[in-house]
Amino acid sequence: MQRLYDFLRRHPTGVDCSWAVVLFGFAMLWAVQDPVGTAARLTAVGVVLVLSVVVALRRRMPEKMLVLAALTGVAQLVLDVEVNPADFAMMVIIYTVAAHDGPRWASRLALAGGLSAATLAQIRWPAEEQSGLGRIFVTVIMSLPFALAWVLGDSIRTRRAYFAQLEERATRLEKEREAQAKVAVAAERARIARELHDVVAHNVSVMVVQADGAAYVLDAAPDQAKQALETISSTGRQALAEMRRLLGVLRTGDAPESGEYVPQPDVEQIEELVEQVRGSGLTVDFRIEGTPRPLPSGVELTAYRIVQEALTNTRKHGGPEAGASVRLVYFDDGLGLLVEDDGRGSSHELYEDGGADGRGHGLIGMRERVGMVGGTLDAGPRPGGGFRISALLPLKPAH
Repeated sequence: MQRLYDFLRRHPTGVDCSWAVVLFGFAMLWAVQDPVGTAARLTAVGVVLVLSVVVALRRRMPEKMLVLAALTGVAQLVLDVEVNPADFAMMVIIYTVAAHDGPRWASRLALAGGLSAATLAQIRWPAEEQSGLGRIFVTVIMSLPFALAWVLGDSIRTRRAYFAQLEERATRLEKEREAQAKVAVAAERARIARELHDVVAHNVSVMVVQADGAAYVLDAAPDQAKQALETISSTGRQALAEMRRLLGVLRTGDAPESGEYVPQPDVEQIEELVEQVRGSGLTVDFRIEGTPRPLPSGVELTAYRIVQEALTNTRKHGGPEAGASVRLVYFDDGLGLLVEDDGRGSSHELYEDGGADGRGHGLIGMRERVGMVGGTLDAGPRPGGGFRISALLPLKPAH
């Protein structure tokens, strides 16, 4: 049964031709039995043949076959070829045109022709024994199949268009989901790139400073050199832990092991960050104003990374005698950050343009982070030397 259904779907014209042959044979049996003259019989055979062609080609050329069927109906009226089984082809072509997604004039012509066919047949071949009311009743009854054929075909066309619209909508939604997924992947990659930059730039710079200090005092003060090496070791382990956490996001199919990744840095860890920077030889003044309170995780991570980036670049570009200050101010509606240094402010221009960092992840990365939480960032040289970074992070992102 399934094979037959598949065959019918693959060869619709062949199926129509088969039905046309059946209709032609049935109509010819009727024509042979009808007691009419030879000329009238030949005319009837011609009409039957044309209507069979209409059935055979109804799906390949529906509009043309509709016009051919209408002309054949007119020829029947003119040549006095009475209603015969081949006229069933008119009902078939009406259904086909109504179901076909073609010009609307063809569907309207099919409906008008179907409704008028019974009336014209009653006028051309009236039944003498019937009353006027009876003729009207017969006309209405004979018109119903044509009307039903058109209604069925039009409903199928509407249903087909509805499903096509649903498929188009589903395809569009699928493409939108794919686009959103790509955007999300790109955003996640950018976030990981920023995180890696901050982790590597900060921790490696601390390790370099400590290594230089250890080499300088190795012979004169072994204890200080040992302390510097311990700082390098702890800083390296911290960097590896953070990098393992970040790169773990890229792993697929592996469940993270318990305790393998450290949590995201928050505002409370800024003080530890400052102490680490002080240990590398940079003087940092750290103050908190207002009443500390829990903040959204995105705001806390952004604040931590801004301070980390600012202090790292102070150490890299501010000069050997530079000092810095960090202020956290808790407002009712957000968190304020102010990081300043008294180093060589002009050197920070390289940092802002990305030249010193090589890939421009300095202030550009800060602005991206602040923008993601709906905050504002001001950065630039201080009057009289040094560099200032000021940020305001709202509690709720701007819509």
